[in-house]
Amino acid sequence: MLRGQAHSIAIVTLRADAIGAMSCNPAIGGIAKGQMVREIDALGGLMSLASDATGIMFKMLNTSRGAAARSPRAQCDRHAYARYVRTALGSRQEIDIIEGAVEDLTVERGGDACRCVAGVVIRRLNDDDLQFVGADAVILTTGTFMRGLMHEGERMTPGGWAGEAPSTGIAKSLRVLGFELGRLKTGTPPRLSKGTIDWDDLESQVGDAPPTPFSDLGLDAAGPDGFAPPLAQTSCRITKTTREAHEFIRANLHRAPMFSGQIESVGPRYCPSIEDKVVRFAERDSHHVFLEPESYESDWVYCNGIATSLPRDVQADVVKRLPGCAHAEVVQWGYAVEYDMVRPHQIDASCMARHIAGLFFAGQINGTSGYEEAAGQGLVAGVNAVRFARRESAWALGRDLAYIGVMMDDLVTKTPIEPYRMFTSRAEHRLLLRTDNTADRLTPIGMQLGIVDTARAAAFARRSDALRRVRDVLAGPMFGKRARRPDYTVETLSADAGLTPGVHLPWGVLETALAEHQYAGYLDRQRAEVKRQERMERRAIPSEVDFKAVTGLRTEARNALERFRPATLGQAGRLEGVSPADMTLLLVALERHTRS
Repeated sequence: MLRGQAHSIAIVTLRADAIGAMSCNPAIGGIAKGQMVREIDALGGLMSLASDATGIMFKMLNTSRGAAARSPRAQCDRHAYARYVRTALGSRQEIDIIEGAVEDLTVERGGDACRCVAGVVIRRLNDDDLQFVGADAVILTTGTFMRGLMHEGERMTPGGWAGEAPSTGIAKSLRVLGFELGRLKTGTPPRLSKGTIDWDDLESQVGDAPPTPFSDLGLDAAGPDGFAPPLAQTSCRITKTTREAHEFIRANLHRAPMFSGQIESVGPRYCPSIEDKVVRFAERDSHHVFLEPESYESDWVYCNGIATSLPRDVQADVVKRLPGCAHAEVVQWGYAVEYDMVRPHQIDASCMARHIAGLFFAGQINGTSGYEEAAGQGLVAGVNAVRFARRESAWALGRDLAYIGVMMDDLVTKTPIEPYRMFTSRAEHRLLLRTDNTADRLTPIGMQLGIVDTARAAAFARRSDALRRVRDVLAGPMFGKRARRPDYTVETLSADAGLTPGVHLPWGVLETALAEHQYAGYLDRQRAEVKRQERMERRAIPSEVDFKAVTGLRTEARNALERFRPATLGQAGRLEGVSPADMTLLLVALERHTRS
């Protein structure tokens, strides 16, 4: 949020043509991640629209399971996706895009001895001179670039992505300002030339027909034949590693940075490298590898399942041993990247730093992984940066309202020891946080915040009206218990009620109405539990409370409360090291503080 300039927002990036670049797998969504993309859409975000416009293979995951587990995913054309995002940002006259690096933060003393961000010092591209840019609020989204170091066998190269330089000055600035930094690792697999793969010899994995779009605008506009993606649809192929490849990897573990001691930081446990898989799952002779096309504008194929930092000769041997890849050519080698992050106990659920007002962090700088987690934080930070600049109160989502709320609460109550990834199992109220009801949960909130445009508001009004009509139908005598049977489907409901999606009502309405009907008892219990927890969740802990002075607190609890500075009793109760007995003592102390 710029001060005293024609543009109200500046985006400072090392390369403007890299905005929207999908540095890892060009796929959006997946288990729990797809729910977050839908939430971003319901709140007016861009990620869903970009995915729908550039998706080349859409698939709804977990369709054999209940409504709470289903998650959308789309393989996107990486070049088309980046171009869509750049075009969207370029169409906004209030945004100024600056090529350069943020080298320093400028902080001023505010009222009550509070420190407040005043702007950034940048070094423009191809210019050694430093320039101060004043701002009412600053959001740092450094990704893997903050002191990024790439590993490929024994070879180490400074950078955040292949061919991209790191950002170094900002890490020093954050340390000077008193921030505690950590170090994490992620990795990427080799890419192959599609024309050199024996494509037809491999098992095919096809997308859904018709596909389910991410955006409510796509659902609203779809006709009786469903959503029609703008780009032609493709398929992926499935291959697998072999026993011989595993033996070769074991023989070369001394050259793997993860095992040689060259990499000391922690990587994602849920998405291990192939060398980590071979060690951790020694009893297995093979692991699936999904060959996923990256774009119609190149022949690059992403090898999903063999992320690695092994040397090139080892990578080449592993690739050659994959069925269908005996003649495959590697167009980009896999590598690992280490990078700095800000430990997120230093922010609150609005993404703002606790001890520097107006400074926000979003994405991998907070210890998360993935495009979707970063986008969710970006939305929260963006809304709150504007609200801060306007002197409005901070805004946050609760755990019962959104997966984004679950993520933010997890980040500010637990110190990640590995890159944080969203899973459905992290959400205790996941039956309330289904993919199908995202608009009902969040679009009214987005409308109140002023971040939902008229097109989306109109689509939501049409959906709400249709949903009321279907609920009335399900309340009729011919449905009742019959529609609550697990074998009663959306297609059955459509036929029985004489309601066709895309003709009589928008797509997605029947799914929501049927899920509400079939899970009514469970939903009532979850809502009752949410209400029971609300009193603790709403009870604010004043910032001036001295936890060291609370009589009887165990040292572990006192240290956790001092470190995380929870905003509410609900957050305090979720801290690691805080017991129910500690909570009782804290509640007594708060009562005394209130009386005094």
